[in-house]
Amino acid sequence: MFNTIQIYEFPKIVGQEETKFQVNSALLSGRNIILVGPPGVGKTTLAKNVAETLPELTLNTCSFHCDPNNPLCPKCKTKNQEKKIIKGFERFMRIQGSPDLTVEDLFGDIDPIKALQFGPLSTEAFTPGKIFKANHGVLFFDELNRCPEKLQNALLQVLEEKKVTIGSYDIDFPANFIFIATMNPDDFTGTEKLSEVLLDRFDMIYLDYPKTTESEIEILKKSGKNLNINFPENLMIHMTVFVRSLRENKDLERVPSVRATIGLYERAQSNALLENKKIVSLKNIQDAIFSVLVHRIKLKPSLKYLKTPENFIHKQFKDYCRDHNLAINEPGDAG
Repeated sequence: MFNTIQIYEFPKIVGQEETKFQVNSALLSGRNIILVGPPGVGKTTLAKNVAETLPELTLNTCSFHCDPNNPLCPKCKTKNQEKKIIKGFERFMRIQGSPDLTVEDLFGDIDPIKALQFGPLSTEAFTPGKIFKANHGVLFFDELNRCPEKLQNALLQVLEEKKVTIGSYDIDFPANFIFIATMNPDDFTGTEKLSEVLLDRFDMIYLDYPKTTESEIEILKKSGKNLNINFPENLMIHMTVFVRSLRENKDLERVPSVRATIGLYERAQSNALLENKKIVSLKNIQDAIFSVLVHRIKLKPSLKYLKTPENFIHKQFKDYCRDHNLAINEPGDAG
């Protein structure tokens, strides 16, 4: 994309070797990509890693991150601007997909005050949107399929021609960035169907949950907060295996992500800290179970009228502890 061969590293992504290979392959050939997978598998982290791997560049300090030798914006074209070295992560622009996101949010709009000063059709009156702040970097569009159809259509030129046409001015701006989007599963609330013409401009790359318990524990230790409380390795393994067992449960339509495991890891430490303990106990994990897991699961229709998610999680945890000879505190037991 930047006329150099760039191999991207993903130091914060544990495992997912096939995904890393596919991302490098797609980006080396200048493709736009959609990362597809359940929540909490590292899609955002992966996109940030791409930006962090980008080389430092000396760019103008304008909103367009103009190349001093080939400026884009009106300010840089009319007079010399200050320059600075901008690191890759500083050229990472995240756009959160939502039904109320507008084309103006993405591309920019006319500033009324500047329009009075310079004229309504002057390029000086144009305030650039988020898409220009990703120039020479990464435009990360999170939850693309939450966006309205109008905005999806506006993206077609960017993806196909690598440029943005500002209609009022009939001016083309090069879209010189890496475009990475994510997509939620279709059954998630608030998602929109992506048009075939939009999808035709992407390569789809799939991520899944960590393949092994060891990989997930490594993610906990890398990404979870450490409150300087001793967390016994055997309890960490049991906690992680329990969450992973829910992902394989035939009665669940939606299962807890790695964020749930991280949540239990952090909350168990907090609970121990509040009890003035120096070591995490099974009770500390148990006391966080409902708060962390209940809202992250969805029972299948055949079951959801027979029991609540709270009852389901309680029984699953109780059965797991019984099967692994762990002493569980029933509600009402003394601490």
